Amino acid sequence: MPSLPLLLAQAFNGLALGSLLALAASGLTITLGTLGVLNFAHGALFMLGAYAAFVVLGHTDSFLLAVLAGGAFMLLAGIVFERVVIRLYYDRPKEDQILVTFGVGILIVEAVRFIFGGLSQRVPLPDWGEGIVRIGFMFYPKYRLEVIFIVALALFLLYLVLYRTRIGLIVRAGIEDATMVNMLGINVRRAFMLVFAVGVLAAGFAGMVYAPLVSVDPDMGENFLAESFVVIVIGGLGSFPGAVAGGLIAGEIISLTSAFNPDYSYVMLYAVMALLLVVQPQGLFGTEGRA
Repeated sequence: MPSLPLLLAQAFNGLALGSLLALAASGLTITLGTLGVLNFAHGALFMLGAYAAFVVLGHTDSFLLAVLAGGAFMLLAGIVFERVVIRLYYDRPKEDQILVTFGVGILIVEAVRFIFGGLSQRVPLPDWGEGIVRIGFMFYPKYRLEVIFIVALALFLLYLVLYRTRIGLIVRAGIEDATMVNMLGINVRRAFMLVFAVGVLAAGFAGMVYAPLVSVDPDMGENFLAESFVVIVIGGLGSFPGAVAGGLIAGEIISLTSAFNPDYSYVMLYAVMALLLVVQPQGLFGTEGRA
């Protein structure tokens, strides 16, 4: 039986992991919920964000600059991806979207492997994230606590963009009747491009924040892609609040189960997902059909 301090530490680990999963899954769910696009390159884009932070940090030694430059790079990558590939598949079957985005993901992973090699890389902790802090009767890594607050802020800003700005309104209206919105002189396709780019930015930013906690390698996005899909299934397909709730639930399941038996952490996650699909197929916050 794990001790109370260990359980509390794992609970905080679950919050940190869950918040990152929520951010990564939110980028996936907004492209599905608002654009109807299944993006199987999302894990590769998560990895690309981590490498963007690695490259910029190697030249500037500034984590803030790494995030800003990496964020600009991920926005540009999202715009190019949408303009060159995704715009051709909005009205195509979901199977076509899965195949083409899965193929693009493989191209991204192999391009990174060709440039940087297959060996793991280390992204150093920022100066303000080094050390530990005392929480009650336990000590906890400072950066992991900061990750929770950084991601919470990013999720709040993402929510404001999607649900409290003109572009979010245009996108939701365009989904219902793109022809009418176009007749009003609004370029729906441009709004779709921006939303897709924001989804890519969310994945990349999650990768940048996660990078100092792990070794960065070209295959690091595979698990996050699978876990992100589990998160949006738990929370509800296309639901932004569902992605946040599902991410936190998934993080806690993985971390708390690891305190008892690490071998069963992901077994428990998929078991919970399977049970939820039986009891509530649309997820916690989803609705029948696309959200």
